[in-house]
Amino acid sequence: MSGEVSAQFLLNLLESIPEDLPVVVFWDRAPWHRGPEIAKVLRDNPRLETIFFPTASPDLNPQEHIWKAARKAVSHNHDFASLPALAGMFENFLCGTLFPSSFLDRFGYTAIYSMFI
Repeated sequence: MSGEVSAQFLLNLLESIPEDLPVVVFWDRAPWHRGPEIAKVLRDNPRLETIFFPTASPDLNPQEHIWKAARKAVSHNHDFASLPALAGMFENFLCGTLFPSSFLDRFGYTAIYSMFI
């Protein structure tokens, strides 16, 4: 990852959401989530806000729970002959699983997400 890739992700995200809606992104504190590229995107797009999870608190980051569940379901005690086979199973698990998040529910995630499925 890099600041350029993260900035492009934010721009793509903004393009996919109607212009009259605010956008909030919850991020971990990876170095590529900060820096001049990200600062420029935030400065140029006032409807976009980033909120960082506290330092050393993966338990608050819903994505960490998803990775843990995916590893448990796909790669623990399983043997794959090739990386593409493992990647395919991992992708199928992620695409076919709805992950509850009490943290995100405080922000209306379930109500919003259900409108798009």
